[in-house]
Amino acid sequence: MNKIKWWIFLGLILTGLIGSPLHSAETVKGDKKMTVAEGKTIGIEYTLKLKDDSVIDTNVGAEPLTYIQGSHQIIPGLEKELEGMKVGEIKKVTVNPKDGYGEINEKAVVEVNKELIPKDVKVGMQLQGRNADGQAISATIKEIKEKTVLLDHNHPLAGKTLFFDVKVLSID
Repeated sequence: MNKIKWWIFLGLILTGLIGSPLHSAETVKGDKKMTVAEGKTIGIEYTLKLKDDSVIDTNVGAEPLTYIQGSHQIIPGLEKELEGMKVGEIKKVTVNPKDGYGEINEKAVVEVNKELIPKDVKVGMQLQGRNADGQAISATIKEIKEKTVLLDHNHPLAGKTLFFDVKVLSID
């Protein structure tokens, strides 16, 4: 390479506009590895389990879950535990209900007239609908009585401790 081209190439490497063969994409000024931090777009792979080790959700082998750290796009307990992790790092995270989907709110369980509910429902089924303001709502059928139905508007994972196996795949 002639001298001018070499300096341009070196300048592009130093400014991060092109990758250096000596450094990975997650390297920044001062050879300090990028970590999960507020405002960065993070890509993760995860498996979510409950106390009985049953798998509730996973994206292993699929597209990464991407979110912006600090923007409350994922549950607070998981977001907090990911802070400071590096690309390739793996962590087991336990999230208590208050930092996950919340504690169970008994006031979110309401009794409605059975005539307002579809006839072929069963306990445990989820219903989707709209409230008086037109907002989308969901509820789980908790109990079917003779003339009424108990609808639980709590998130299905409310009150549950969550166990994540998580791997940071990317930091942008």
